[in-house]
Amino acid sequence: MATTPALPTRALGSGPRVSALGLGCMGMSALYGDADRAESIATIHAALDAGITLLDTGDFYGMGHNELLINEALSTAPAGARDRAVLSVKFGALRDPDNGWGGYDGRPAAVKNFAAYSLGRLGADHIDIYRIARVDPDVPIEETVGAIAELIQAGYVRHVGLSEVGAATIRRAASVAPVSDLQIEYGLISRGIEAEILPTVRELGIGVTAYGVLSRGLISGHFTADRELAPGDFRAMSPRFQGDNLRHNLALVESLRKIAEQKDASVAQIAIAWVLSRGADIVPLVGARRRDRLAEALGALEVTLDADDLAAIERAVPAGSAAGERYPATQMKHLDSER
Repeated sequence: MATTPALPTRALGSGPRVSALGLGCMGMSALYGDADRAESIATIHAALDAGITLLDTGDFYGMGHNELLINEALSTAPAGARDRAVLSVKFGALRDPDNGWGGYDGRPAAVKNFAAYSLGRLGADHIDIYRIARVDPDVPIEETVGAIAELIQAGYVRHVGLSEVGAATIRRAASVAPVSDLQIEYGLISRGIEAEILPTVRELGIGVTAYGVLSRGLISGHFTADRELAPGDFRAMSPRFQGDNLRHNLALVESLRKIAEQKDASVAQIAIAWVLSRGADIVPLVGARRRDRLAEALGALEVTLDADDLAAIERAVPAGSAAGERYPATQMKHLDSER
């Protein structure tokens, strides 16, 4: 019987210790066009086999499809995989049958309702980390976190997480219950958390799960200006993928490629390794939908960046050098982290 390799691990604050890389599963169900179900499940299996333990999802990814997919993958994985998996779930987004968005619901009764459905779709008796995807502006964060704390007391949730919130909200949430980690976009061209948010979570002993480390493929080294996006692909509306913004951002990628070639690594591996280098309290989430992309991401764990490498990366992709906001204006207004 094959032995699961031991990947480096990192602690998420006072919460669980997980693999140094996590798998973000959203793209297997939503926002990047059609995905191959069999390949998605094979990719989750490959991640578990490689030693990845953290699986991140949201109950609104594909209207529950992603949770069902993870359930299927875990139930068909080798014995013990379900026990090793740490499930991180976002909730609160309101959808309609036409795939529209209707805001967020953080009321305590809604929190418990969302959790009940997630537990059923996941086929699990508990959720390891539970977090509202965006703050409900009509419900104090203390009430939302308090409801999660009640779910913890009842045994249905293990840890409180946060998502895309600013420093003041982090402090308010942490005053109610211990917070495991903040999930937030962080990568070479998304460094806004460094000014205030990152110092705050470090002061409070809260970990970071960083999504968007490859900026939705933009700085993966695989995206090209002439790529045709599938219907429904989020990137068709993302400011960083439009016109002059895209050309500017891809020029940054080419600067990064020169460094990658010198390190005998891929652009994606350099970008992921850079996030890994920012601190042992940060766990990058890689959104691989295929086994080859997963294997590439895992290779970042073998990349060592010394002081000269980091300085060269800073020159190639300076902080604030990206063109365009990270979300369309209609979605930026929901980001407590940007206020």
